[in-house]
Amino acid sequence: MWKALRVTVLLLVLATVAQGAWLAKRDATDWDDPLTVVLYPINADGSEAAERYLRALDVARDAPIAEFMADQAEAWGVRVREPVELRLAPRVGSAPPATPAPGNPLAAVAWSLQLRWWAWRNDTYTGARRNVRLFLLYHDDERTPRLPHSTGLEKGLIGVVNVFANPRMSAQNNVVITHEMLHTLGATDKYDLATNQPLHPHGYAEPDRVPLLPQRFAEIMAGRVPVAPGRAEQAESLNGVLIGPLTAREIGWVR
Repeated sequence: MWKALRVTVLLLVLATVAQGAWLAKRDATDWDDPLTVVLYPINADGSEAAERYLRALDVARDAPIAEFMADQAEAWGVRVREPVELRLAPRVGSAPPATPAPGNPLAAVAWSLQLRWWAWRNDTYTGARRNVRLFLLYHDDERTPRLPHSTGLEKGLIGVVNVFANPRMSAQNNVVITHEMLHTLGATDKYDLATNQPLHPHGYAEPDRVPLLPQRFAEIMAGRVPVAPGRAEQAESLNGVLIGPLTAREIGWVR
């Protein structure tokens, strides 16, 4: 009897969490009001470089994200003039749970629940409203020239984003942050996970361009500009990025 009761309680909790996640996602992507995206800075490696970067951190450094979303929303006919509002939360003093190795669905589910619990325990934002939480893990690029994989969860509207603590890399950081933000809203990757090459047509910003290559822009969920067969270059800033038709549909800009 007690086992059945525990299972029932667990199912009720999971159902409540699922319903809450569905309602949050629906509110976030109806685009009747601006999306409030809160950025939570974290010194990921304890380095002095990251510490200096965080001391000087200001939400204006990430303003190109809001500008990019406004420009793209206008191009897709979205009514909200400023679809994304960025807020900078006080820094978080602990790191999120480590991402599990790929290929283990049960571990991924457990990690997702652990992350949501950790995010609730470490939410330093005191504002009245937020839709998406992005935890930005800043790394010293001299210590970590290659960043760990970032993750954006649609369930919970939470992102864990690895970025560089270097002002010269802020523009590239914003591409990664925007990519993961859009994952939380339902956008899918549009590149080959084995080769990192954009997939045609949805991973191309201009899939009908003649000649097809080189492309002029990157599709945000591919992150790279295809320039020749089997070769693509990393988008250096949001100035060279577009939101394509499938991504626009996935985030609710196209019905």
